[in-house]
Amino acid sequence: MKLHLAGDKPINADQFEKQELTKLGMPDEIVMRHRTPQFAHIFADDGYSAGYYSYLWSDVHSADAFEAFTEAGGPYDKAVAKRLLDHVFSVGGTVEESEGYKAFRGKNPSIAALMKNRGFPYNGK
Repeated sequence: MKLHLAGDKPINADQFEKQELTKLGMPDEIVMRHRTPQFAHIFADDGYSAGYYSYLWSDVHSADAFEAFTEAGGPYDKAVAKRLLDHVFSVGGTVEESEGYKAFRGKNPSIAALMKNRGFPYNGK
C-alpha cells in the first residue's frame, strides 16, 4: 500500500524494502520471500486486475458447474456430463458462451458454490 501512496515519486526498490522492514522490526534472519520488483505487473496497468477478475470469474463457473454434478448425486453423473459436453465443451465459439452455459446449467452461473467452497456463508443476496 505504501508503494501506491508514493504517487509519481521514483522509488528505489532495494532501499524501500530495507526501510520498511526496519520500521517493522523484521529480524535479519527472515528474508523476503518475494521482492518488490516481482510485483511490477500489479502496478504497470489495468491488465493485471482485468486478468485477475477473469480468473475469479472462471472459478465461479467451475464451482457452479461442479455444483450441477453434486446436485445430481456425484461427480460421475452421466446426464450432467453429457449436458456439459453438448452445451459447453463441444460447441466452441459457435454459440454465445453465456447461452451455452445456461443451456448446460439451466441458469446463469452463481457465486454461491464458490463462496461455499471458500468457506464463506452466502445467502444469495
